[in-house]
Amino acid sequence: MRVLAAMSGGVDSAVAAARAVEAGHDVVGVHLALSETPDALRSGSRGCCSREDAADARRAADVLDIPFYVWDFAGRFAEEVVEAFIADYAAGRTPNPCLRCNEKIKFAALLDKALALGFDAVCTGHYARLSGGVLRRAVDLDKDQSYVLAVLGADQLAHAMFPVGDTPKPAVRAEAARRGLSVAAKPDSHDICFVPTGDTAGFLTERLGSRPGLVVDAASGAVLAEHAGVHRFTVGQRRGLGLGQPAADGRPRYVLGIEPVSGTVRVGPAEALDITEIVGERPVWTSGQAPLGPVECVAQVRAHGGLADAVAEPDGPLLRVHVREPLRGVAPGQAVALYRLDSLGDIVLGSATIR
Repeated sequence: MRVLAAMSGGVDSAVAAARAVEAGHDVVGVHLALSETPDALRSGSRGCCSREDAADARRAADVLDIPFYVWDFAGRFAEEVVEAFIADYAAGRTPNPCLRCNEKIKFAALLDKALALGFDAVCTGHYARLSGGVLRRAVDLDKDQSYVLAVLGADQLAHAMFPVGDTPKPAVRAEAARRGLSVAAKPDSHDICFVPTGDTAGFLTERLGSRPGLVVDAASGAVLAEHAGVHRFTVGQRRGLGLGQPAADGRPRYVLGIEPVSGTVRVGPAEALDITEIVGERPVWTSGQAPLGPVECVAQVRAHGGLADAVAEPDGPLLRVHVREPLRGVAPGQAVALYRLDSLGDIVLGSATIR
């Protein structure tokens, strides 16, 4: 097969490309230039898409003796990921930009271009497994990235390859060292790639400005504090609420709800976060077919954690997920991913955006 290997400059994508070459595929490496200011986006393990990353990807391609290109997707990334991220926070939602990048950039813009150029598949370093077109969790559950790939449909998965999903991360690093890849010990990227400082609230404030509002007690309606914008909050948040006094019962308070039009942030006790039903919009089914009725599954509402046994059922354009044990910190804008266990591990059934 002709395979386009998306090479971020990290160890995982380098080893994925190496395995594709070793499997006998005709491999071409490509680094996606996603930042309009690449010099500013790498500081140790923070950020990505810097000139340093592009150079690391090129060196890996040289070791593998494959053609290598840099494709400029900065404009598309800014529109589809960064601007959407800002708009979601302004609307009181909590988006997952990695999930949107996979959906809109790596397996839409990149895959479309790859197919138009005659490639059969796009290969990435994601920690997930594909077998017979079925998407599964990675062997290394600590590194599993199937949650952020659950937005992919059957057509996209048919042209995807995840070669490192069957290998624990330490073994991937050891393999990179054996292959002479200089990125073997390179730190993993953390946080949001286009917020290299890790200060998401500061990043949003620079772009949205100050939007004053009130923090109120959800039960009594009492005003507890003022704030500079709903974009500084997410459902389930405990720290940084700016409350001048403790609750009457001395217990911590959490963000329970965000009203972007009025600028109101409602807070209350932890148990008020408990939910037993999730309504999702824009559902995607990895098989390409929505189930005809209720499906027993495990629901996951965050990239790491937030799991519960559930029953999911399509409801017109929506997805309704009833969880058997209450979940906390379920934030609108995040994804709910659905899994089912079989003899080979967890199958990803699909996902929807939490409404």
